[in-house]
Amino acid sequence: MSEEKSTKEKKTALGLDENVEGLLCYSVGWITGIIFLLLEPKNDFIKFHAIQSIITFGALSIFTMIPIIGWMLSPLVGLLGLVLWILLMVKAFQGEMFKLPVVGDIAEKQVKK
Repeated sequence: MSEEKSTKEKKTALGLDENVEGLLCYSVGWITGIIFLLLEPKNDFIKFHAIQSIITFGALSIFTMIPIIGWMLSPLVGLLGLVLWILLMVKAFQGEMFKLPVVGDIAEKQVKK
């Protein structure tokens, strides 16, 4: 069984498994997305998750800064962010290129460039 797992997991330039780095792209939101985008520019799996993290959590962060509306809705945005954070980390750790609506398509297009 460990042979199946080792052939499935690919190592990255940093020496970690792809799925671990994919998870780490989301760990501190858009910040780790930027870090892993810079550290792993040739790995499509990592690039996809890094870009999706930057766009998703960057947009949520910016939305909460909008005066009045953003401030009022920040508890809901925070809950949405928590759910997305957990979901995206689990999917990345499972080795999936799980695409969010709109954001996932944008990330996929950027990876193909």
